[in-house]
Amino acid sequence: MSTIEKHAFQAEIAQLLDLVIHSLYTDKEIFVRELISNAADATEKLKFLQTSGAEIFEPDAALTISVATDDQAKTITFTDTGLGMTHGELIDNLGTIAHSGSKAFLEQLKASKDDAQLIGQFGVGFYAAFMVAEKVTVFSRSYLPGETGWVWTSDGRTGYEIEPAGELSRGTKIVLHLREAEFATASRIEQIIKHYSNFVQFPIELNGTAVNTVQALWTKNKSEITDEEYADFYKYVGHDSDAPQYRLHFSADAPLAIRALLFVPAKSYEQLTMQRSESEVNLYCKKVLISPKAKGLFPEWLRFLKGVVDSEDLPLNISRETMQDSALLRKINEVLTKRVLKWLDEEAKTDAEKYDRFFAEHGHCIKEGVANDWSHREALAKLLRAESSHTEKGKTTSLPDYVSRMPEAQKEIYYLLAPNREAAEASPYFEVFREKKFEVLFLYAPQDEFVMENLREFDKKRLVAAEKADLKLDEEKPGALSDDEARLLANFVKETLGDRVGEVRVSKRLTGSPAVVVDSDAQLTSSMRRVMKMMNREGGPSLDAKPDLEINPRHTMLAQLEKIRHTDAALAAQVSEQVFDNALVAAGLLDDPRTMLARMTSLLEKLLAK
Repeated sequence: MSTIEKHAFQAEIAQLLDLVIHSLYTDKEIFVRELISNAADATEKLKFLQTSGAEIFEPDAALTISVATDDQAKTITFTDTGLGMTHGELIDNLGTIAHSGSKAFLEQLKASKDDAQLIGQFGVGFYAAFMVAEKVTVFSRSYLPGETGWVWTSDGRTGYEIEPAGELSRGTKIVLHLREAEFATASRIEQIIKHYSNFVQFPIELNGTAVNTVQALWTKNKSEITDEEYADFYKYVGHDSDAPQYRLHFSADAPLAIRALLFVPAKSYEQLTMQRSESEVNLYCKKVLISPKAKGLFPEWLRFLKGVVDSEDLPLNISRETMQDSALLRKINEVLTKRVLKWLDEEAKTDAEKYDRFFAEHGHCIKEGVANDWSHREALAKLLRAESSHTEKGKTTSLPDYVSRMPEAQKEIYYLLAPNREAAEASPYFEVFREKKFEVLFLYAPQDEFVMENLREFDKKRLVAAEKADLKLDEEKPGALSDDEARLLANFVKETLGDRVGEVRVSKRLTGSPAVVVDSDAQLTSSMRRVMKMMNREGGPSLDAKPDLEINPRHTMLAQLEKIRHTDAALAAQVSEQVFDNALVAAGLLDDPRTMLARMTSLLEKLLAK
């Protein structure tokens, strides 16, 4: 008489299996992760029972997970020494696709106020095997002393069979008879295990060799980890041979259970390649990889981070491949982002020079956050660094430090865009600030003005471009020209320049420069105008407004110009145009220097002819 039991699946099993095999998982290789996760759960449950004092079959058997491949027979076998299954549990766990042994066990533990690190969905995750297998055979022996072994077999279509297996070792062995040889290759399986299951809490052997040799450092206490272990882990997770510049290892229980180990590379990949990089922070749930380079875990501007985030609060879908609760993901993002911003601020205060090195590499990402992220703008603004007129060359300051040094008379934060410090200090726009001893931030990167325009204010103080500042000299020094002479000269220069210029007026802020151009549009600066001109060359908006010119009545050259305009109007006109072009050059707004060079040659000839 046959001892084989034949069981039919539930009425809906065909549709559900089709969903699992063809729709639920995006990659076939996921079956390895699912079966190892189930094995880890079974082993975790056995470990829990050992500590509870329960009677266990083969109590001294080591808690391990093993995988064996046979490319000739086209099989892959998963074995664990965990809980095992009885005859009834085989039917409940494997005969009903929507049943989860892990869920039932967790409910039992909640009732007893205990916990176990369960990660599997035995019913559904197990059936991922049928994506690659034409037949699956399960050998299982329960931990209960009075039980025997059983064999469960199915092709995943019509139903399954169960028969006695006699005496087996404790645990479960799952044999997959594969359709293709790809997943019977040891190198391929090793790659998958290391990708998804490298940090499972129990040893995993592949054909007798340990695979998961890297520890899940983020689950350990910081006091238990050496700097060398951190460095080795970073090389593994960051794919970087250099040591990281910073690391952050923290855990939080409220409002969410999160463990994170994050690193900042010493060098910026984006700076080296001029290509935008992706986040390299991997999302785990109880040490099983859920999403490599997880999107949405951090804002885009923190893409320089590398490392691991592990949360037990993830409401994953049944395949553990995507998040179901986007609101919770946003909450995780918020918790992580605030923690990283606080950490960077602390590091900046602890070691300013080290932070300057960080900002030199990754500051463009911080600036991107200031420009685009309203919710974290104030915290991000504290992380900005720049040289200023009060710092030595090469030394930087922060906005909080700038504000702390502001004299009572100063109400705004001033910044000046220039190619370098020398150009900034020589700029005519800086002269009034030097005279009044007001600090000015020197910004050298093209995107800095866009960042400042979006930041707008800090600590309730408005950020103002130096050329737009409404400042005058405290005490006007006696000019080389009288007020009437200066006004008449300004009228002459305006008549000479015509529609090349907006207004020509007498300056109240220049000390050493003969003239300066100021944009007539209160919203524009010279650097913004340069950008807009570049856009206009490519079909962008036209710039109808002409820049204004301010002339310095205290400059001896302007006094000479006023004299010669009465005796040699043609020469005075040439000089006026040269003064205007010089001011355009200083502002970076002169489009075509050829006319200016020809005029300069003519002026030199007249000078030498005298």
